[in-house]
Amino acid sequence: MSSPDRVEAAHRSAQHQGLPGSAPVLQRKGSFWGTVKAVGWSFVGLRKGSDLEQDGARLNPLHIIMVGFGGVFVFVVALIVLVNWVVAK
Repeated sequence: MSSPDRVEAAHRSAQHQGLPGSAPVLQRKGSFWGTVKAVGWSFVGLRKGSDLEQDGARLNPLHIIMVGFGGVFVFVVALIVLVNWVVAK
């Protein structure tokens, strides 16, 4: 048995045994706008439990992280602008 054949056989065996890292990659069908809405409602703190479960199954975690960082950045910039505007008056 050649080396690539051994690797493929080991991978199939790992999938059969349910070992970590052997699951197929899931394709999530969440939209970008859905991610923005979910993160926005999470910032406010108003989110239904059923919506949260659906988001976990539907939205891409990388998109959630990126939108979250973007939201935090916009929030901090808005606070800085507000403070500068109040102090200038």
